[in-house]
Amino acid sequence: MFIGLSELGQAYLSVLNPLSLAYGLGGALCGILVGCLPGLSATLCIALLTTLTVKLDANHAVLILVCSYVGTLYGGSRSAILLNIPGTAANAASCADGHALAQRGEAGRAIGIATSGAFTGVLCGVICLAAFTPLLARVALSFGSYEFFWLALFGVTISGRIVGNDPVRGWLMGLLGLFVAQIGQDGLYAHDRFTFGFDEMSGGIALIPALVGAFGFSEILTTLTTPTTTVVNLQDSVRPRFREVFQYWQTALRSGAIGVLTGLLPGIGEDAGAWMSYGAARIFSKEKDQFGKGSIDGLMAAETGDMSSIPGHIIPCLALGVPGSAPSAVLMAAMIIHGVQPGPMLMIEHPQFIFDVVAFTTLAMFTILVFGLFLVRPLLYVLRVPRPILMPIIFLLCNIGAFATASRLFDIYAMVAVGLGAFFLRRRGYAMAPFVLGLVLGPLLDKSLRRGLVLSGGSLEPFFTRPISILLFSVIALTVLLQIPALQGLVARLMPWKREAAAN
Repeated sequence: MFIGLSELGQAYLSVLNPLSLAYGLGGALCGILVGCLPGLSATLCIALLTTLTVKLDANHAVLILVCSYVGTLYGGSRSAILLNIPGTAANAASCADGHALAQRGEAGRAIGIATSGAFTGVLCGVICLAAFTPLLARVALSFGSYEFFWLALFGVTISGRIVGNDPVRGWLMGLLGLFVAQIGQDGLYAHDRFTFGFDEMSGGIALIPALVGAFGFSEILTTLTTPTTTVVNLQDSVRPRFREVFQYWQTALRSGAIGVLTGLLPGIGEDAGAWMSYGAARIFSKEKDQFGKGSIDGLMAAETGDMSSIPGHIIPCLALGVPGSAPSAVLMAAMIIHGVQPGPMLMIEHPQFIFDVVAFTTLAMFTILVFGLFLVRPLLYVLRVPRPILMPIIFLLCNIGAFATASRLFDIYAMVAVGLGAFFLRRRGYAMAPFVLGLVLGPLLDKSLRRGLVLSGGSLEPFFTRPISILLFSVIALTVLLQIPALQGLVARLMPWKREAAAN
């Protein structure tokens, strides 16, 4: 325990220097700017910044990405309140009450409440991140090649639930990501696979061009096809009334706990934390009739719930190597690019890194408080930037990022190809997060399967007889079987409250 506290103290001291503070502030500001613009997501922000931070050391790069992650979800509340358009999917629950307050001339008050809720949510998540991640990582140290195979397959299985309501589409995209990850030379014998005679493909589809194409170029094409709306003017003060914030302390704590718990469940997403917190607040509130009409209770719950889920998603990402949401999947890919492999071996190879991430998230918590209270009015101008001006700039960054990592023109072609494919797939209702998760987990699944077969002399028996392997296999099988309509009807009959919730 004392060793952990000592490492946590060292992590906090390591970020208390001018360079780290500047990186943290810059990352959070970039995230807030992206979050303010409707249609641009945290995944896009992290993917673009990954390309710009690839030459930095791992700690500074991850510091920027974590701060941008937190900043993007916080910045999304601006457009939710002022435009009634969520900046990210996680801010959708803030639209009803936040925009209702803005229409009453209380936009500043709504932003102040959202800032207070975001700060409280990240604080709850940071405490859980520091407490639970090392424990979960130590449990996962008993994993071998067989368990790593099932863990990677479990990640692809839960990818069906990362975004959207159709798990089959998610699984298809996850399998597509696994296939793309096999392109190039294999990891054991350097034999070319699926290169079709093109020498450029022997190195495979690099992770950064794929990320930028899936979340950058496709986002540009999607955003240009979305109509814009006018901005509500800000008239009152944005500084929160502390008496008002303290009045809803029970809502803040409850929503913080719900957000962390939903974050721990892989595939749930930040928006689930927001909506579940909003629903719980409505159940326990004494002002149920105010929800949807400008409820402070509802706005506080929504923003606390979505922000506390960020550290919740990082916990399984670091301890198990299974990201819980689309942005955390891209964050995990960035860690791998910088030489840090999340998962059970993290406590052996980089034991200090977990505590460093706790310190980074804490710094992000304070940066959004500073920007949220003192840079509100300047940030409103971001909402008025014409998209025909903004999108070419982002496209230029996409090209620079794809080319800069390896200085290969082929990477730009790969980025454009992935982006075009992603754009058309998104229009058909397919999400890109499962694709990226399959791309990230593909090498782990491939190497673990082949290494396990080598250790067992070609026998599949150890994959199904070891205790943890049996557990993971059972969870995967149950997840797939529960999508069969007949079994879904049986579950609805056995658990009538689920049927009633779905009906409502």
